[in-house]
Amino acid sequence: MTADYASTVGTLRNAGCVFAEDEARLLIDAATSAEDLARLVQKRVSGEPLEQILGWAEFCGRRIVVEPGVFVPRRRTELLVHEAAALASTGAVVVDMCCGSGAVGAALLARLNGIDLHAADNDPAAVHCARRNIGARVYEGDLFDALPASLRGRVNILVANVPYVPSDAVATMPPEARTYEPRSALDGGADGLDIARRLVSGAREWLAPGASLLFETSKRQVATAVDIIAGHGFAPRVARSEELDATAVVATVLAPRLDQPSRLST
Repeated sequence: MTADYASTVGTLRNAGCVFAEDEARLLIDAATSAEDLARLVQKRVSGEPLEQILGWAEFCGRRIVVEPGVFVPRRRTELLVHEAAALASTGAVVVDMCCGSGAVGAALLARLNGIDLHAADNDPAAVHCARRNIGARVYEGDLFDALPASLRGRVNILVANVPYVPSDAVATMPPEARTYEPRSALDGGADGLDIARRLVSGAREWLAPGASLLFETSKRQVATAVDIIAGHGFAPRVARSEELDATAVVATVLAPRLDQPSRLST
């Protein structure tokens, strides 16, 4: 084992793996033989994400199943879980949109009692993987087109890890992301906010009174994201975690103003 560990660390370090020691331990634990270890190490050296090789990612203290070709959940997305959990009450209808592996939904199910969780993604591979993590109510389709009509007007928490990398910046991402993860889970259009715009513009008819919509973004994009939210009649709030290097925006459905004059003639 010592020889395997030292050799594996050296191979991974030479390939540019920053956390070579940690990755070596995980690959050795996952391998069933010396030949299997060599195969796993070669996959990592070729750039395949460690989580796809292992078949799981740690997220919010849980192991999330990650299948080949599926977006790997990032630790910064835990901010969305923290914010959504603080807003949800028992019995809340929660939708994990752009769910990928279903990591956010799985973490919310583990953290909250009695929520009615649904999830959706446009990638068939993601839908298959998410069903392994959170159950059967994962729907395939483009944003709200995926949801059953019975949810219209009933959603209390709509949380989405939308793709928000500007199209021109995808090519600058690490090879393990741009080669092994679906582009649809990364590319957010010219300024990175195209999917966020569509999400916000289509959300109103699906949200219950007093509901909240949350999505991840970047520090550079947050001002524009706030404008998008406010422009559709939601009250925006920015959530930031320096520890996670994460930024999210929270949109709350505004209640009708009671001081508005009646439109009824007297």
